[in-house]
Amino acid sequence: MKFYLKTKDYSVTQEEYTLNYNEELDMLVTNPQPENLAMYYESNDYISHTDSKKTFIDKMYQTVKNYSLQKKIQLITSFTKEEKTLLDVGAGTGDFIKTAQNNRWICDGVEPSASARQKATEKGLSLFMSLETLPDKKYNVITLWHVLEHLPNLDEQIKMLKSKLTDNGTLVIAVPNFNSYDAKHYKEFWAAYDVPRHLWHFSKTSIKNIFSKHNMKLVQTKPMLFDAFYVSLLSEKYKTGTQNMFKAFYRGLRSNISAMTTKEHSSIIYIIKKN
Repeated sequence: MKFYLKTKDYSVTQEEYTLNYNEELDMLVTNPQPENLAMYYESNDYISHTDSKKTFIDKMYQTVKNYSLQKKIQLITSFTKEEKTLLDVGAGTGDFIKTAQNNRWICDGVEPSASARQKATEKGLSLFMSLETLPDKKYNVITLWHVLEHLPNLDEQIKMLKSKLTDNGTLVIAVPNFNSYDAKHYKEFWAAYDVPRHLWHFSKTSIKNIFSKHNMKLVQTKPMLFDAFYVSLLSEKYKTGTQNMFKAFYRGLRSNISAMTTKEHSSIIYIIKKN
């Protein structure tokens, strides 16, 4: 693997990490990958585990999340005319599952963070700690919203996900794209690198390559347009120490306009099926 760039954990420890390029898969790999990853999530700044609305960035995240929840439900509902069974991996505090239940989905969720599971419990949900602790059943739709990049032992995790999918089922994965305009502009300050919590950094080619190894096929992609703005806002903060809302909006807009031609959006949803 070749050296790509050096970045750091801006949100928790300030530790430095290297991103190395895997030519075979067209992806970046965080180095080193800490053995005790849990400690890097122990921060009030890790918003998907907190439901925080304290700062402007928190409020923006929650507003976009609430809008996106309905869009996600519309998306997964288009995939099945059978019984609507859903597994959400990396469920956080459970808002997506709660929304899906309200739309007549039968849901299970996996969330390793004890504090996030506790917040989900307060919403009436009971989440599983890991894929290994799930009941012996299969699902029509399995979702990982910005989760695949966090999973150690990637190939083993994909095998387990595939085993939980019905024959006609759909795997929905959303991840950041290191080939996007905003990634190339912000470089080491790009917030979606989020080392060391993000162990892997994907391109469209890498997603296709990784899942083809498991006899699964990428059938469709969809952009996550709001991510360009949110990631740019965080990236400006990491780069300059201030939020620079106007600059961030401009960069997010530039990223989405650029992607109209390149198709390299800041974050991409991948629709994957068994072959």
